Amino acid sequence: MDYFPPIVDDPYDFGEIAVANALSDIYAMGATPLTALNIVSFPKKKISIEVLKKILEGGLNKLDEAGVTLVGGHSIEDEEIKYGVAVTGLIHPDKILRNKGAQIGDRIILSKPLGTGIVNTALKAGMASKETINIVTISMKELNNKASEVIKEYGASSTTDVTGFGLLGHLSEMLSDDAGMAIFPETIPLFPDVKNFSKMGIVPAGTHANKKDLSAFVVTKTKIEPYLLDILFDAQTSGGLLFTVAEEKANVVIEKMKKEGITHASIIGEVVPEPKGKILIK
Repeated sequence: MDYFPPIVDDPYDFGEIAVANALSDIYAMGATPLTALNIVSFPKKKISIEVLKKILEGGLNKLDEAGVTLVGGHSIEDEEIKYGVAVTGLIHPDKILRNKGAQIGDRIILSKPLGTGIVNTALKAGMASKETINIVTISMKELNNKASEVIKEYGASSTTDVTGFGLLGHLSEMLSDDAGMAIFPETIPLFPDVKNFSKMGIVPAGTHANKKDLSAFVVTKTKIEPYLLDILFDAQTSGGLLFTVAEEKANVVIEKMKKEGITHASIIGEVVPEPKGKILIK
């Protein structure tokens, strides 16, 4: 279950993004989503009901794309618009993909670029270009179903989706006491203008909270610029799937994903014996 306030101006786009974001939890576990319940907060005395209709239409369109049946929901009057869905999926108990299980030598793969939180903050400040907003919006609306199918086809030792805790936050959930993870920032795909916005300090509060709360999991051998850490901790909305696969499968998985239209899929690091229980930024 996930819901949140609008992060884009268009209500239809917002509806699609909210649903795609919620469905990612199902796809990250290798499951097939079946049904959904709408969750709505709406200030009906301040905003036209037509706005809510557009949000729900966008959500329903994305559910239809995913083959998910909307079976009901609940709404309340509130001071702020919020929308999302609770989703139920199906998977065989022996085939559940979890965020634990990465093995030393595995490669770490990310299927979508980073920076939605930073770009959305720039949008609110009126600083993001229409082109950048469009690129990020399209990505946030994109389902992770194709990436999930590739992962199931080739196998993954651990998986998750990148959302509110940012890349490093969700990587920290995949750590074990027996191994660490090394990432290579230059290989991580980013949305346009993310570096510039981050250098200017245009960063959401959730990103600062992630950096404060989760920095204990991160180690470096050289000085890392603060703007780069902000990007790596950036709180994402409807981000990509993050997973580990055996080294010999990694390039094949990337090739398959690109054939499926997942053009930004990238190997961003590897599982290493040291430092145990930490993320090393190289």
